[in-house]
Amino acid sequence: MPSQLNPYLSFKNNARQAMAFYHTVFGGKLVMQTYGEGHASQDPVEMNYIMHAQLTADNGIVFMASDTPAEMPYEPGASIRMSLSGDNEPELKGYFEKLSEGATITMPLDRAPWGDMFGMLTDRFGVAWFVNITGPKA
Repeated sequence: MPSQLNPYLSFKNNARQAMAFYHTVFGGKLVMQTYGEGHASQDPVEMNYIMHAQLTADNGIVFMASDTPAEMPYEPGASIRMSLSGDNEPELKGYFEKLSEGATITMPLDRAPWGDMFGMLTDRFGVAWFVNITGPKA
């Protein structure tokens, strides 16, 4: 899969409803995983909140979203993240390294609970980035 740049929307406890709505607008395939399913939160309140959602429309439109966990700040209006993803590890690691210059690393690029390599940073211009390198298929 070639590298892709996808918008990533952040919500506060209503990502499921928002993505279900967008699914009615764009059609295609909607996949959602909760914080509980991803073993990504110890807070019982967050177990059914969306850790990651991806909508892939039949025409190629792809965007993603999640609920903002309690330990992260939520800023309405500043809820867009740039998300780079794919299976070209050298290319995507290179992007992460280059974007890291002068950046605040929120999460170092490392193995994630879902098996991929994942990292987050806010670049020196204040733009938030996610990098996800697809792990080997079982």
